[in-house]
Amino acid sequence: MKNILSVITVVVTLILCSCSTVPLTGRKQLKLVDDTQINQSAAQSYSQLLSDPKTSVINTGTDAQRVKRVGAQLATAIEGYLKTNGFGDQYSFKWEFNLIKSNEVNAWCMPGGKVAVYSGLMPLAKTDAMLATVMGHEIGHAIARHSAERISQQMAVQGIGGAVSAASSTNSQATQGIINQLYGVGGNLVLLKYSRNQESEADRLGLTFMALAGYDPHAAIAFWQIMAAQNKGGAPPELLSTHPADATRIADIQNRIPEAMKYYKH
Repeated sequence: MKNILSVITVVVTLILCSCSTVPLTGRKQLKLVDDTQINQSAAQSYSQLLSDPKTSVINTGTDAQRVKRVGAQLATAIEGYLKTNGFGDQYSFKWEFNLIKSNEVNAWCMPGGKVAVYSGLMPLAKTDAMLATVMGHEIGHAIARHSAERISQQMAVQGIGGAVSAASSTNSQATQGIINQLYGVGGNLVLLKYSRNQESEADRLGLTFMALAGYDPHAAIAFWQIMAAQNKGGAPPELLSTHPADATRIADIQNRIPEAMKYYKH
């Protein structure tokens, strides 16, 4: 019994001491895994995806240029914000922005700034501000470390012993095994599904990021209204599969726009 209590004490101490703060929102989150490991594994998966013969990366044309231009503006603005607000030394992103040929209406950002936009999304993102809306949202997941949070939660539920082992060594097999499983290292790319609370937090961050990059946050309402229209009479686009209800999301974004507009300079 004493041994069990000792282990529990260690776990509780680790959890209490393993919290990080999300920029802008100030939310405290559980973080039991090192960012370096996650970023390295994510970069490996991203590289595997781009080099897969089944993946067609679009490198030329207007849409490819839009993705890279909007991405670069977002990255510059975000890095400036993080540095100014004391988070600069906590992030070491090696940004990449690629347009992938696919009819799927989707986009994502892996930890470390590895971003992909699918060509099926581009006709719906009619303006650069609309494209910045969705890219800012996906980057928001990475800045908020939602992946690390989900990995930490999974480590915690795997058992006290496993959690202690994973949390006590950034190079533990337990940690690496979870990362590989969640990001498909050595196999097909597997992307995390985020909770609705994390989706809402990414919306909030995305609005601020697009504003910092010089894009009017009001464009987010128009974009998500267009996306909501795709969600009628059938399965939702992948981008909407785990998100809050359309009306709820749009209302939340409308409420957040005054906050984002404080950062908008045009």
